[in-house]
Amino acid sequence: MNSDVIEKKILLRAPITRVWKAISDAAEFGTWFGVKFEAPFVAGASIRGYITPTKVDAEVAAAQEAHKGKPFDFTIEEMIPERRFSFRWHPYAIEPGVDYSKEPTTLVMFALEQVADGVQLTLTESGFDQIPLERRARAFSANDGGWTHQMRLLDKYVRNEY
Repeated sequence: MNSDVIEKKILLRAPITRVWKAISDAAEFGTWFGVKFEAPFVAGASIRGYITPTKVDAEVAAAQEAHKGKPFDFTIEEMIPERRFSFRWHPYAIEPGVDYSKEPTTLVMFALEQVADGVQLTLTESGFDQIPLERRARAFSANDGGWTHQMRLLDKYVRNEY
């Protein structure tokens, strides 16, 4: 098993323009992911967001409630319309009072591919081998499980099933 990279694939039965907007528009991303951003996504920009329970799934929203209001920062790396969206962040940075700003970030990438049945989305999060050893395994495990939930939320969101 690769301890540096998380990879999730999902077939989204929605137009590529819909999927692109859901992942690259800060307000739409926030709706399914469970965060409110202070600014729009722009390549090269650093953006602060605050955890706010998802509007797509009551069970996930209940789990997010404990972290409501917790700030975290994204740095938008790349926005190639209808192809690729990526950002950097501090994975599993949820401990109160801990300053994660000196730690390396991981790179989260959404790659879209038009296929016959919809859009094949491949999500990767890489760079866990650079995270401090004392929290690396926990951050990897938490994000691996978290991305499984988030892919389901994104699927429900783009199909308007919430």
